[in-house]
Amino acid sequence: MPATPASEHRPADRVALAIVLARGGSKGLPRKNALPVAGVPCVVWTLRAARGARTVARVALSTDDPELASLGRAEGAEIIDRPADLAADSARVDDAARHAVEALDATAATPAGARTPIVILYGNVPVRPAGLIDRAVDLLVRTGADSVQSYAPVGKHHPWWTARVDPASGAVRPWEGDVLNHGVYRRQDLPPAHIPDGGVLVVARAALFDRVPGAPPGPHAFLGRDRRGVLTGEGEVVDIDSAVDLAVADAILRGGAR
Repeated sequence: MPATPASEHRPADRVALAIVLARGGSKGLPRKNALPVAGVPCVVWTLRAARGARTVARVALSTDDPELASLGRAEGAEIIDRPADLAADSARVDDAARHAVEALDATAATPAGARTPIVILYGNVPVRPAGLIDRAVDLLVRTGADSVQSYAPVGKHHPWWTARVDPASGAVRPWEGDVLNHGVYRRQDLPPAHIPDGGVLVVARAALFDRVPGAPPGPHAFLGRDRRGVLTGEGEVVDIDSAVDLAVADAILRGGAR
């Protein structure tokens, strides 16, 4: 079998465009993207992670909020004014990302190329392991995949232990199949299972703009056909949606949970 050329294993440097998504509103935790986490506005942690990534050449912040825009400018990010219809609770991530890429292309002297990986980052994720963005971009570039997401282990909330509980009678039955808990009662006996954790999402431009032939239809069509993942450890990524999440992230970043 012929050896793989060394160049195919070479890490990608400064090839990606990072889009940080951070709207001003939030139902679960009002203004979560602007709230202080370990003394720093939440979105700033993500902006700094993007700027510090070896693989990222350009960082932009898509927001509808003046305060968040000001924070982005202070961190050296390009600002994309997100229209109201893309900042509502019902707005889709891929729509906001496409708008940002098109807006940047319209103003740039050199628009992002067709092969430029698009890194989508959420402003409400202040905790992610060092090097996570680079690992995802490297995997996408090396394999030619359509998308790469970070996945965390589900831990004790394993799908095999999911049940249906009748609210009236209290009767319990398996979520699927006929055997409750699949007959497994020890966590260490569960097969590995992972869930997207929000730490990073990298997509090929063709996938983001729905140009991948044969991609499954639906709200995740922008992930393309060849979908891959990088793994994170339990608790290595904190996606803030509640006051509890905020407290956990604050403790981690202050060193209290390390």
